[in-house]
Amino acid sequence: MMESHDSRASNGPKRPLTSQSETSDNLEERIAEELRIRLHVDLRLCSIAGLLCSLNLLDSSIISSASVTSMLSDLSLDKGNRYSVSILIFTVASVCFQLPATLAVRILGPRIFFPITTLCFGIVTICTAFIQTWKQMILMRVLLGVFMSGIFPGLALLISTWYRREELQLRFAFLQAGQLIVLATGGIVNYGLNHLNAKQGLKGWQWMYIVQGLIACIIGVVTYWWIVDFPERSDHSFYFLDKREADIMVSRIQRDRRDGLPAPFSWKEIFRHFLDLKLYGFATSFFLLNLVSTSLSYFLPIILQNGMGFSTNKSILLSAPPYYYAIIPVIISSRIGDRYCIRGPIITFNSFCLIAGFGMLGFADQVTVRYVGTYLATGAYVSNWAALNSYQASNITGQWKRAVIAAAVTACNGLGGVAGSFIVRQQEAPRYITAIWVSIG
Repeated sequence: MMESHDSRASNGPKRPLTSQSETSDNLEERIAEELRIRLHVDLRLCSIAGLLCSLNLLDSSIISSASVTSMLSDLSLDKGNRYSVSILIFTVASVCFQLPATLAVRILGPRIFFPITTLCFGIVTICTAFIQTWKQMILMRVLLGVFMSGIFPGLALLISTWYRREELQLRFAFLQAGQLIVLATGGIVNYGLNHLNAKQGLKGWQWMYIVQGLIACIIGVVTYWWIVDFPERSDHSFYFLDKREADIMVSRIQRDRRDGLPAPFSWKEIFRHFLDLKLYGFATSFFLLNLVSTSLSYFLPIILQNGMGFSTNKSILLSAPPYYYAIIPVIISSRIGDRYCIRGPIITFNSFCLIAGFGMLGFADQVTVRYVGTYLATGAYVSNWAALNSYQASNITGQWKRAVIAAAVTACNGLGGVAGSFIVRQQEAPRYITAIWVSIG
């Protein structure tokens, strides 16, 4: 039997009914306490989740910035489709491991899973600085994909267990804002690190991998103490909630969608969730979204250099501001979505903005107009990322089912990245017409 509460969210979250015996003073006191605890959760969970999720974008920031330096020629990645393959293989490895990795987050717990995978990701990133051939790069990309596979779907699952449905989109926006700040700042840092070219016998792109790999390792160590567990086990987190506060948070989720506690694990139940047609609808949406985002996030510096005529350093530097700008529309649209319990109209509006942005990028003659188009397109797809995540999390109940769907839609999100890595064709510079029309379509 399919779980029976999925359809409740389609008409917007409903406020829980309070007991008739609950007095007005007691109700106000309970609501005030829940808000206080929720703020504590925001400060602990959303902050570290934003940093951890940024590792995926950190990878795209490094390799995209390095792609306009000597890295492609140094590793013979400039021949044929080798650079696109290096991006593709990362995604393929990540997609293959996403379901078991997401289940491992629920089974092992966030305090074990996230620090280990983040530390491993940082170590492999550092090792990438010392490779000498494109085949070694392929191997490093496979390992990075494996270690990154559970980060995003695991965090999406963790966040969805802590918040009511009308609170989710803004929290996903906070998560995205953290990612964007790290990604944009990483671009500026890469600009500075490229000036270390030939220092200590290392190229600029090698410094990018070393420094940001060390940062990832530090984040991994901090994560052990900073990350929080699932609500029912949160009293075991380091200096977080006590047992009573944890029970309050579980209770508010129970009142909202009645899945505050996980059911016993069963492989039969796990595979049964693949029969839900909503999974495939959400998976398709995420595939299309990441097809668009990959064409920008991995190739923006190349588009700026080959498509708009900027120098190497200016291409790296100018790739950062669109991501800072994107924080504004994702926060505003998410606040509106949660406030009025709407998802579809937000997603539609962002899609029209995305079409306008790619239209400016592909068909305008002035470089300034084309560059402004990257702002509009980036803000739109980032905003839709938060909207789609909250949309699927609001319409799915049951923690194991949410884990399966989070892994499945993230896997299809990754497959969109595979397609996106091939639609930006170097021979089509400066217009990149294939990427423009596919993204608009």
